[in-house]
Amino acid sequence: MRPKNNRKKLVLLAGFLVSLFIPPFLSAVGLFLSLWTIVPAPTLFLFPLAVGAPEISPWLVAMNAIALLLTIFRLQQGWIYNTSLVCSLIALILSLLPLLQFPAANARMAAEVQSVLGGDYLAAIPQVEQAQLRPQPFILTDAFRGIPLREVRTSDGVVFANPDGVQLKLNIYRPMQTGKYPAIVILYGGAWQRGSPNSDREFSRYMAAQGYCVVAIDYRHAPKYRFPAQLEDVETALSYIQTHANEWEIDINRIALMGRSAGAHLALLYAYNSPTVPIRAVVNYYGPINLLRGYYDPPFPDPINVRAILRAFLGGTPDELTELYRQASPINYVKPNLPPSLLVYAGRDHIVEAKFGRYLYEQLCATGNRAIMLEIPWAEHAFDAVFNGVSNQLALYYTERFLAHTLKSSDYQPK
Repeated sequence: MRPKNNRKKLVLLAGFLVSLFIPPFLSAVGLFLSLWTIVPAPTLFLFPLAVGAPEISPWLVAMNAIALLLTIFRLQQGWIYNTSLVCSLIALILSLLPLLQFPAANARMAAEVQSVLGGDYLAAIPQVEQAQLRPQPFILTDAFRGIPLREVRTSDGVVFANPDGVQLKLNIYRPMQTGKYPAIVILYGGAWQRGSPNSDREFSRYMAAQGYCVVAIDYRHAPKYRFPAQLEDVETALSYIQTHANEWEIDINRIALMGRSAGAHLALLYAYNSPTVPIRAVVNYYGPINLLRGYYDPPFPDPINVRAILRAFLGGTPDELTELYRQASPINYVKPNLPPSLLVYAGRDHIVEAKFGRYLYEQLCATGNRAIMLEIPWAEHAFDAVFNGVSNQLALYYTERFLAHTLKSSDYQPK
């Protein structure tokens, strides 16, 4: 019987030791992760922490609250628990910041959208379509379980061009029912150097289930292929889509361009520069606007080395290639009668600062264009990589409404 008693004592001792160290451990981890809701990432290696921490803030709130409660029960057992209590309190406050800022940010966005599109901007959309839109800008259960995705038809890896021996492909996402659908053409980000049409598949699937044909396209990458090769590939892809519109059930008169970061830059350049395929609307998620100004005014900290990225994309510095930098800057193509633009920027962006989005917004408004600027105060660049995150839920809510208004309204007339 003695060996069994010894094992039981060892198990109890181990359990006791674990219970001693769990509160301090949770407090330390919670504080470390929560700090990234306000601390910018100094390097690319740490950048995912700065992106992800605000987006998983509901999870962090739960973890910090648990750590706080566990610590309170052991306050009389030593200095380490007093320290843990302070850490948990600080971590809880930090993790709550995005949620505390959410109501004011949402109110500003709602007012902006209604001001630009009209208070009844969804009235001309069929009730069946309206019922499919997300009911709230933020759904807490979705933050934990994920945003539900319905089944859609997908066609991956369709080759649309082969410039210089580089196979360029696109992915197609369509509703399960056959029909004629407005299209969203998506360009991925990645500093013009990396990425593929497989990026952000959750968003593509979600929008396809909402009644769109979503086409995610490829383009050649820098530094081997420099601008304007990428823009030429966008032109080729859209011409290919136009040719196959009937086959893919696309209403060619209802096409929106959407891009993220470098992809948003290309989407804006195409949409604003007399496109051969008509563009009904453009959605810009944190895209570069003025490459000259971006080179001379980089963010701080600068985790990806913006100047090196621009040199790789364009082949030199602005002093060497001033005119090319101007040609590659979407803000230089702003003129009257452009497609309506939705500009979504992160307030804490340390790759493409939100002020550049505001410059574009002001220029679009000054030339009589319809533009909506949504700035998410707590978010970092690429926030929507966490699809069910706090920021992406907010951006998705207004993005799908903007697209429904511009692509699905029965009485909508583009300028």
